[in-house]
Order: sequence, then structure tokens, then C-alpha cells
Amino acid sequence: MIILIHRITQKSRSKNLGLGIVEYLSSRNVTVVSEDEDSKEIGAEPLSEYKKKKIDYIISLGGDGTILRLIHKYPDIDAPILGINLGGLGFLADIPETEIYPSIQDLLNKKYTIQERLIMQGNSTHGECCLSVNEIAFHRARNPTLVDLAIHVDGTYLNTFSADGIIIATPTGSTAYSLAAGGPILTPELSAVVLTPISPHTISNRPVILMPKKEIQVQYISNLDPIEVACDGISSYHMSNGEVFRISIAKRKFRLINLPHHDYFTTLRNKLGWSGKLKS
Repeated sequence: MIILIHRITQKSRSKNLGLGIVEYLSSRNVTVVSEDEDSKEIGAEPLSEYKKKKIDYIISLGGDGTILRLIHKYPDIDAPILGINLGGLGFLADIPETEIYPSIQDLLNKKYTIQERLIMQGNSTHGECCLSVNEIAFHRARNPTLVDLAIHVDGTYLNTFSADGIIIATPTGSTAYSLAAGGPILTPELSAVVLTPISPHTISNRPVILMPKKEIQVQYISNLDPIEVACDGISSYHMSNGEVFRISIAKRKFRLINLPHHDYFTTLRNKLGWSGKLKS
């Protein structure tokens, strides 16, 4: 079994956890790899010496952003991810630091399920391509006014939104930027996306849940400065007047490990601070 540990930072807390996890896994005959610059620090094997397809699991140390950056940096690693939360708000990295070793043992004992979540693929007019686990956001950037974005779904015109921008989010990303902009929460297993306008000029412009079979086309039609397109807040591009950005469902899935006693609705209640309780 080969497990990749990502991401060991220069902070002593992260290094110490990495060292402990490597020792724990190595004593159970697991080969542990990490990025080359981290491997010597924690006694792991360098990632460059292993084929990406041979990796069985990934243990991510950090927060949701750590997992997103991992997927963007290594799109060819398709192993399921166990997220250890060392940050604050964590919907993907939902294992607290206090439960690291029992969780890893559950993983080794195969006491888990794997949830496959939708990933979007974006393509610009200029041939630029990105993957998105959370969202693809279109924002007015330097423009001091609202911008106009025309939307087609599978070739059929939906609407032109005059707004600060729009967010097209996966169910995974529905609890991120889209939620902050007033979008709904979609449960992770849905094969759908949500389009959420950002501060639209018309208050009747509401979020729309879509199930595209082919693609969503976003065309920038304002005769203004270029706008910005950001994929998961990591990779970004610019769109000029008349250009089209195409969004489709990627063939690859985002594979997240779910352990016993860690269900989505419990995480949702805890992270959003919901106070509802069962009454007898």
C-alpha cells in the first residue's frame, strides 16, 4: 500500500504530525511518500520516484484549501483523499486533529466509504483549461460598474445577468463562495451545478440549479475592461468583450473518504453553527 501525505509546511506543528503519521504507517508496512521538498523532513519517500497511478490513498493535512490546491497541482493523481483539518472551517477536511490515528486505522482496516463528487472543466476562448472542485467564478474585476454575462445551457439561451458577476458551483462548492453570495446548499451526491448571480441589478435574478448534459456557455457582452475568471480561487484568466468560456462536467471525479461517525449533515450543522435540536 502506498499513501501520499500532503502538505507538510515549515510550521513545527505540521512537521511533527507528519513525522508521527509516517512512523505510524511505516510500522504497519505502508509505504509513505510526500512531495520531494518535504520527504526528507518527515522520513517519507520522494513522490517523484513513484508513479502517480500507484498511489492508493492521500492524507491531506490542512484545510479545504489544501485539498483544492492538491487537486490543481496533481490532476493526474486520482487516489481518494482523507482530509485532516488543521485549519478552521472544513467541509472536505472534516477529521479533527484529535482523531488522526483512529481515523488512519479505520482507513487501513477499510472501514470507510468513498464518495465520488462532481468536478467541472472550464475552457476559455484562448484554449486555456482548468478543473474546478468548488466553483468557477466570473467577476467584473477592474470595472467600476456591473457587467453583462449571457448564459446558454446546452445551446439554449437562459438569461443575461447584469451583476458584479456569476458563480457556477458544484454541490461541493455550494457551501463556499456560492453560499456567501446567497446560493442554496446542494448535497454532494447530486449531479448538478448551481448558477448564483453576484449582486445582480434585478432582484428577481435568483440562483438556478442546472443539470447540463453538454456544457454551459458564459459570454461576456459588455463593452468594458476584461473581467476575471477564477477556478477554485487558484487559477485565473481574463475574458474580453465577446469571448466565451465553456463549462462541462469533467470525466474525473473528486474522491473523498468518509469514515464512520463523520456524515455530511453533521459536518454541515457543526460548520454552519445550526442550533436546531431534536425534541422528544
